[in-house]
Amino acid sequence: MRIGELARAAGVTTRTLRHYEAEGLLHSERSGNGYRSYPDGAVLRVNNIRELLAIGFTVADVRCFVRFLDQPLPPAFGDQGGCATAMRVARERVDQLRDRISALTTLHDALTARMPS
Repeated sequence: MRIGELARAAGVTTRTLRHYEAEGLLHSERSGNGYRSYPDGAVLRVNNIRELLAIGFTVADVRCFVRFLDQPLPPAFGDQGGCATAMRVARERVDQLRDRISALTTLHDALTARMPS
């Protein structure tokens, strides 16, 4: 599958695919004329990358999941096996989100206190 075909199938741009490749999340073979060729499972891989990014993981975090990207993601991360890393990274993200929510709540309260009722 060429880059344009993969982009259409996964609902992303070719630029996004090149970015994922540059970050080590996606791999392609090069044909004799230099075109990128992706395996059939690349659509699932790209969708998994997008899902992990959408729930708050960073590209660096997603690198921890590379060996799991070619299979359907589990509905929940477990503490055993290869998911232990996923749980650690997920817990770090949740802690960061809690801190951000707390800071935003403080900011919200300070701003609304200065507004007329």
